[in-house]
Amino acid sequence: MIPREILKQVRRIEISTRGLVNEVFSGEYHSVFKGRGMNFAEVREYQYGDDIRSIDWNVTARNGSPFVKIFEEERELTVMLVVDVSASGDFGSRERLKGEVAVEICALLAFSAIKNNDKVGLIIFSDRIEKFVPPRKGRRHVLRVLRELLYHRPEGRGTDITGALEYLTHVQRKKAVTFLVSDFRDEGFDKALAVAGRRHDLIAVRLGDVRERELPPMGYLELEDPETGERIVVNTSDPEFRMAFAARVANERSDLDRAMRKSKVDVIDIETGQPYVRPLMRFFQERARRQ
Repeated sequence: MIPREILKQVRRIEISTRGLVNEVFSGEYHSVFKGRGMNFAEVREYQYGDDIRSIDWNVTARNGSPFVKIFEEERELTVMLVVDVSASGDFGSRERLKGEVAVEICALLAFSAIKNNDKVGLIIFSDRIEKFVPPRKGRRHVLRVLRELLYHRPEGRGTDITGALEYLTHVQRKKAVTFLVSDFRDEGFDKALAVAGRRHDLIAVRLGDVRERELPPMGYLELEDPETGERIVVNTSDPEFRMAFAARVANERSDLDRAMRKSKVDVIDIETGQPYVRPLMRFFQERARRQ
């Protein structure tokens, strides 16, 4: 039985997300993810302004007046949410944790997808594959996806992005719009990223928090790596230490950006202390301009 509190959370997220989908994201989503192609629908008489290249010459010859072929967009797509639930997602120095923000973003993307009659699937991973929900359509299915994200208790603490992407290519043979939601506290996944980027339309949603990049001067602190359990005592009042810490994080971020560009993977940066609507909208708008 799913606890009542989880069901309340699902309902709250659905209500808050539905407004954004209806008012903001539905049109943007549709304009960017247009489907696989065009299907023939019907033939009708030529009207002023129709493209002459669409004239059906056989029907035109039989009727003695011009007729054109009408096509409809083949709309159905598959959207895969590949979500990191490693222990580092339990961090957040502002109102919400990274993991909580991840669930809301997934809800927004999933409801946008079903509004456009697309399928939605889910892969939950840590240092192992935790859960797979095959792609399906409809509101009830998306609510199930949300329940899984909220109710799931990870078995692993670490992050294996290579394993998650390899599993994606195994279970999802056809091309899918794939959102990889993670803070990317991992390394050595460049090859898997390139393979998945060629097979799918892969978009990285990078979750972050300002305190993972900048430490305030608070004297001696004991820091713990949530994924490995390793602890270290540092002097945050030392400006050289803070500069070295910030430089190391910046280098790691730069290396990841380079790997993403090389694999032609778009990146959406989401901060726990800032609204996620703006960076998502910026992604959709930039993507639309490139098409």
